[in-house]
Amino acid sequence: MNETPDLGRAALLPVDLQRGFDLPSWGRRNNPELDANGRRLLAAWRRAGLPLLHIRHDSVEPGSTLAPSHPGHAFRPGFEPREGEPVVAKSVNCAFIGTDLDLRLRRLGVGTVVLFGFSTDMCVSTTARVAANLGYRTVVVGDACACFDLPDGAGGTVAAEDLHRAHLATLAAEFATVATTGAVVEEIGP
Repeated sequence: MNETPDLGRAALLPVDLQRGFDLPSWGRRNNPELDANGRRLLAAWRRAGLPLLHIRHDSVEPGSTLAPSHPGHAFRPGFEPREGEPVVAKSVNCAFIGTDLDLRLRRLGVGTVVLFGFSTDMCVSTTARVAANLGYRTVVVGDACACFDLPDGAGGTVAAEDLHRAHLATLAAEFATVATTGAVVEEIGP
């Protein structure tokens, strides 16, 4: 599952790295290393001058911590776009639905997308699956993603760690290469 990705003609898609996910309403999450790994990946990508498109969730749900009018809509510290780095705003789980992401990537000549962020089982997974179905070679940086505990519908809870592991496994089985931050950074080079 932790393969070395081929990053030829690749674009990095940081997904929903927004402050709203730090609020208690989201519950407990796994992977406290998401921020450190994500910042390391972003820094290496920028040093290499590779294409980067930030994905931001602009929720239309009343009371959402990711709504444009909520302070949680802002990017997390260290993940703010720099001048010239485009932001693709979405309102559903998939960054390709209702956006011009596919057009932007094709205009850049991108054949591979590399994703990380929130959450493994929702927006990262949905975007990765659609990317693969659109013909992109897809890489998910598993140690730079995280999930939240979820109710199991039977009065219990599915732990974030279990959701994360299961979604990375299903993505690796059919839709994406699942890689570590270290493998991606090494592939980018100095």
